[in-house]
Amino acid sequence: MGQHFCTFASMGEPTRVCYLLTFAKHLLCHQPLTSRMSENVLCQPVSGRQDQKAFLDLEKRLYRDDPNWVPPLWSERVKLVGFKHHPFYDDAEGQTFLVRRGERVVGRVLAVVNHAHNRYHEETRGFFGFFECEDDEEAAIELLNTAADWLKERGMTGVRGPVHPSLNYEVGLLVDGFDTPPTFLIPYNHPYYERLIHAAGFEKSQDLYSYEASIDILETLDPKLLFVIEESTRRFNAECRSIDPKNFNADVRVFLDIYNQSLQRTWGYVPMSEAEVDDQSKGLKNLLLPKLTSIAEIDGKPVGAGFGLLDYNPLIKKIGGKLFPFGWLKLLMGRKKLKRLRLVSANVLPEYQKWGLGLVTLYKILPEAIKFGIEMGEFSWVLESNQLSRGTIERGGATRSKTHRIYDRSLTPDSEQASS
Repeated sequence: MGQHFCTFASMGEPTRVCYLLTFAKHLLCHQPLTSRMSENVLCQPVSGRQDQKAFLDLEKRLYRDDPNWVPPLWSERVKLVGFKHHPFYDDAEGQTFLVRRGERVVGRVLAVVNHAHNRYHEETRGFFGFFECEDDEEAAIELLNTAADWLKERGMTGVRGPVHPSLNYEVGLLVDGFDTPPTFLIPYNHPYYERLIHAAGFEKSQDLYSYEASIDILETLDPKLLFVIEESTRRFNAECRSIDPKNFNADVRVFLDIYNQSLQRTWGYVPMSEAEVDDQSKGLKNLLLPKLTSIAEIDGKPVGAGFGLLDYNPLIKKIGGKLFPFGWLKLLMGRKKLKRLRLVSANVLPEYQKWGLGLVTLYKILPEAIKFGIEMGEFSWVLESNQLSRGTIERGGATRSKTHRIYDRSLTPDSEQASS
């Protein structure tokens, strides 16, 4: 020690200053990690265009080296997070947040009060969505705690997520199936996100499953399922037709009306508003192929609806998620080469459920999908608690390919104290 002191004393003034600066830097770098981190984390509401850009750009930065990530359609993303008008927010409140470490944005989230959900389910539940974060546990906890505090200030006693921004849109955190890219409108995230969300006090509420099968499943279809399809068709004298291109808007509306009515008893479901139905109709008009749709009718009355949605993600990746100025054109012209179909929906009015009419609607689509050149089909998503649908899909030969998870956290004083 004395030797070092003598050496220091013999230095000139400029040299001593440099030595001290180097020594201070050495000490700082060897401080405990928690003490260095806690000084620099700050979470604030998004304010202004610069913050909005940072909110969107974070996603690009976090996944730029991930070959399985597919950018969102950015023109839709800015509406769903609330930066531009979307009819969902006519009956909901939302606030976006950014968490920074120093000057660097390291995480983001959207907090939502969905008034329609709380009226429908008689709850005081808030939601979070569009969560993205670096592998920084302290920052993630600060981010999600800040969103929780915002929800508590508005009377919420629990928080659920991720939903983007509700169960009628993109849902869940990917927890299994990271080896392949997602299909169209299915979320994707880094594997470590599950650890970050657990660290913030969230626990599993429900899983959502994706199943995939070769489209030639018709050749190996379980004879029992084929019997159900034939018997249901005979019993109800059901007839299936595709969407009529001449009455496209009206038929898409039929789809969405059946969707709204058929899911009334489904976990977490909330009917879409009239404005949301209109908005969805406009979007689907450009994406749906009539021959990959099916409306089941009994005596001319629509009672069931199913449709397959082409997996546009390979094309969306090529255009970088930008529809304008020429993205739409590339999307429409390139879809003839797509080989994957997402079987999104097979909904039936409540009074006709459990009779196999959902299978009838999908059965109509499969031959047309084969003619189109589709090679793989994905059934997504299916609730873990929906034993009937899961059993039918699995008996049909499909295998589970991805699992997404929804989490809950209580915001009551007792649970918050226990969590801390």
